[in-house]
Amino acid sequence: MRKRDHNVFTNAASLLICGLLAGVVVAAAAFPAVAMSGLAAKAGAETFGNLPKELTAARPPQISYLLASDGKTPLATMYDENRRDVKLADISPLMQKAIISAEDHDFYKHNGVDLQGVARAFVNNQSAANSRQGASTLTMQYVRLNIAYSATHPQDVVAATEDTSARKIREMNYALQVEKDLTKNEILERYLNIAAFGNGAYGVYAASQVYFGKPPKNLKIEEAAMLAGMVKAPTDYNPATASGKPLALDRRNYVIQNMVITGAITQQEADAAKATKLVVKGKRAPNGCVATNKKGWGFFCDYFYRWWMSQEEFGSTTYDRERRLKSGGYTVTTTLDVQAQDGADKAVRKSLGVNSKAARMVAVVEPGSGRVRALAVNRNFKLDDPDKPKNKISSDPKKAAKKIRGSYPNTVNPLLTGGDGITGYQAGSVFKIYTIVAALEKGIPLGYTFNSPQQFKSEYIVEAGSPAACPGTNNYCPTNSDLKPGGPQTMWSAFARSTNTYFVPLQQRVGADNVIDVAKRLGIEFRVSSEANWANNKEAAKDWGAFTLGVSSVTPLDLANSYATLAADGKYCEPIPVQEIKDPDGKKLDIADPRCKKVISTEVARAAVDAARCPVGDNSSTSRCGGSRTAANVRGIVDAPVAGKSGTTDSEKTSSLVAMTKQYAVAGIMADPDWPQTNQQMGHGNPQGINPPVYETLRDAMKGKKRINFTAPGEKISVGDQRSIPTVACQSLESAKSRIQGAGFEAVVSDVRVPSTCPPGTAAGTSPDGRTIKGGVVTIQISAGGGGGPSGGQSPAANRGNN
Repeated sequence: MRKRDHNVFTNAASLLICGLLAGVVVAAAAFPAVAMSGLAAKAGAETFGNLPKELTAARPPQISYLLASDGKTPLATMYDENRRDVKLADISPLMQKAIISAEDHDFYKHNGVDLQGVARAFVNNQSAANSRQGASTLTMQYVRLNIAYSATHPQDVVAATEDTSARKIREMNYALQVEKDLTKNEILERYLNIAAFGNGAYGVYAASQVYFGKPPKNLKIEEAAMLAGMVKAPTDYNPATASGKPLALDRRNYVIQNMVITGAITQQEADAAKATKLVVKGKRAPNGCVATNKKGWGFFCDYFYRWWMSQEEFGSTTYDRERRLKSGGYTVTTTLDVQAQDGADKAVRKSLGVNSKAARMVAVVEPGSGRVRALAVNRNFKLDDPDKPKNKISSDPKKAAKKIRGSYPNTVNPLLTGGDGITGYQAGSVFKIYTIVAALEKGIPLGYTFNSPQQFKSEYIVEAGSPAACPGTNNYCPTNSDLKPGGPQTMWSAFARSTNTYFVPLQQRVGADNVIDVAKRLGIEFRVSSEANWANNKEAAKDWGAFTLGVSSVTPLDLANSYATLAADGKYCEPIPVQEIKDPDGKKLDIADPRCKKVISTEVARAAVDAARCPVGDNSSTSRCGGSRTAANVRGIVDAPVAGKSGTTDSEKTSSLVAMTKQYAVAGIMADPDWPQTNQQMGHGNPQGINPPVYETLRDAMKGKKRINFTAPGEKISVGDQRSIPTVACQSLESAKSRIQGAGFEAVVSDVRVPSTCPPGTAAGTSPDGRTIKGGVVTIQISAGGGGGPSGGQSPAANRGNN
């Protein structure tokens, strides 16, 4: 805190200058620059020739305001000094008169240097008076403060405030210059915006907010007088402290009486103002993301801060970027959607509080712009007090043995967005969407069928003897989570029921490297070094057989944005937390504009979304979802066209769900950030699982929003090249199999016998019958005899599998 010091003439040199000034008052009035030059030479400390010819009028640090997307709801403030410049017209005339009455009665009369005041100060300071007087005009005080703020080196700041004759002469010289360049009102405006008022308040706007919670244009007499009295010594006259309050009251009343002397108010008004009780807030403005407007908004604020610090447009170094944010006076309208954020905050904490080691993390992104609308997790965004820690002992046994505390309930780690050691979490089957996209790009339609056994022996090589290998081999052999055969599946039905043994062979056909490339184009970052080595090496990527099952770490934000890209018809937009940035002059910065590019064709994106409608209980006129859906209740709860996917990892160490409309993509992951190998099962549909916070967030975000349907894909990309299936009823199984293969299909013999008019053991028919995609799977049904359904027809069970 810098204190004002009016007692500047405290040594012999100063006394000599004052004496000289007293003797040349008349001459100086006529030739002030000549008089000051002579005095400076006599002072011997510094000559005008050593000074810059022009005083640099640097803009002092300004507070930056962060607002929600509505442009009015406060999010946070960030500053080195709590200051916001205002025009003189927006400052109460009473405040203007109060500062003149307190500091410089003759402000509108002198030319920047009050030589008569200097003489008075000299005479007073040579007398036996109890108090000493200074002679700095408001203009000289402004000069002193401006030199300090314009300094580029710490020594310059010291020189601007040192108690020397040279400093005084320097201020006088510059004050004369300033009075030539600026009007009195311009000087007064700048002074009121640069002065310090204590409690972290710089400038009259911050001071009126900190002490009285109002803009400076609404200050009353007693309020203006108190603020004007503080600039002399803000620490001494601090009304928010027990020792400072009586001094502040006396100083206020002194200024009020001076306002009578200067004619600013009447004695009657002064008496009424003095009788008013001194009541102030004395509360510092909140600063930074640990002091957001609402408790749950700190994680979004932190994401904004990290984004800003990564933008080279704000400076070449992180130091420059932080200084620009905290002193540049920006008004930042962020992308935070109050309705979505409040819904997400409520949802992640519902049935699972901040003291749970399981973190429910939800990110919301707007398709087509990349604007991040909400970030929420059941944690408090705050540093744990090292002296009185509230955090629980880590869930990681190794850390627990050392009494290391975990990250709950308090943390400032970027759990949702990554960074500072946070690399993400395995999300499971939500990654299967990337395989669908890669297949569609290769010309494989949604209707393409694979026979999906309970276990699939792939061509991918893993360590022999590992749990992922087929017994006695080094082949990767995934199984279905329900340990049941999937049978013939399409992308629609396999995605709906999350059939592993459909997607691994599909990935094998299109190439794991191409699937990984899709994920990268959609915005998935690989923050784990070993995974990045796989993903960024094309040859290595080809062998990543389990990628389609979601074994790579991902953040909720990346996951939400990748699905948002598909909802936006394949337009990828870089995630961004701002929608408008204005500098102190109201000029908009282009950096807030969305940064988008087309990464997936429109038709492929629409087809992928069509498949993604199946798991969450929705479908279009073209969808063939089948009878099993992993999160079927989402459509009804959100009450809008939706698409998405759920995911789970081995032993349910993590669980995930993505649900999206055309306006919002919501991704949730539930995991233990402190111990990825947790022995806790992360659920889905139960009240403490991940599904409720995702679909409740989407439901709340969509309240009052228009329901927009997804555009269905075209027939070619949906069903592909359809061919007629040969009739094989009552033929031997070998003959039926040969005929189907000869027609260009993959023939599979069913394990189940069905009633048929054909002899037992022969082919009863096919599933499907009629037509299917070229190269698709055709299942040969075995007749059990005994009559029943028409031979060659499809069984009821098969019908259910394709609806």
